[in-house]
Amino acid sequence: MSVVSLVNVSVLNNPAKFNEKYQFEITFECLESLAHDLEWKLTYVGSATSSEHDIVLDSLLVGPVPVGVNKFVFEAEAPKPNSIPASELLGVTVLLLTCSYDGREFVRVGYYVNNEYDTPELNAEPPKVPIVDRIVRNLLAEKPRVTRFAIKWDSDDSAPPEFPPEQPEADLAPDDADTYGAEEAELEDDEDEEEVAGGAEGDTEMGGADDTAGGPAEEDLGDESEDLEGESEDDEEDDEMEVEDAMEVEAAPNAPSGTTSGPPPHA
Repeated sequence: MSVVSLVNVSVLNNPAKFNEKYQFEITFECLESLAHDLEWKLTYVGSATSSEHDIVLDSLLVGPVPVGVNKFVFEAEAPKPNSIPASELLGVTVLLLTCSYDGREFVRVGYYVNNEYDTPELNAEPPKVPIVDRIVRNLLAEKPRVTRFAIKWDSDDSAPPEFPPEQPEADLAPDDADTYGAEEAELEDDEDEEEVAGGAEGDTEMGGADDTAGGPAEEDLGDESEDLEGESEDDEEDDEMEVEDAMEVEAAPNAPSGTTSGPPPHA
């Protein structure tokens, strides 16, 4: 169970000019006293193809946090245009609002952000050199993507089990690369020798078999052929549908993953 729960986030100035400040009204609930402050951070994803252009717009420490429902306004400066590739100033990107406790992130809210010019004429024929003062941003504030993470809080009762567990003795153990699977390999060798011996005896018995011995009836083979043909056609139709679905997924824009509805956060 999370000690701090995010109740609501409201975007106060939306839509707004590209270079205006971001303003969020954040409401959260704290169930018990905390020994550390909460760190809120706002990150702008400057490029959809590389995390090198992720920009931390601002971070804020909130504390000491009283037990109960708390509300505050988080303001952050807009990203500097020269820190974003010129080809990605316009279009859709992602804004991430995160909160961490004692260095451990426990909630992330992702918003799609659409940047475009303020007139249809400029959007139809964008200038080669972007005009930042004419760019308007619009957050899809109605459908945020919220992701929650289980972390260790101050009280031991609320702390989830650590995964993977710490294993300091593992570094002291001898290397088992040479012995790993040795026992299974010996068993497989014994089984192979038994199969070879059994196969040789089987060949000897088959040599003395009657040459007139018949195989399966043709009626049975015919029935099996019809069944296999029908299954093959069904499999081909299923494969074609799977390929079409895969192409649609591949053509879809990348977005951050999460646990609830709305735009996905950046990984």
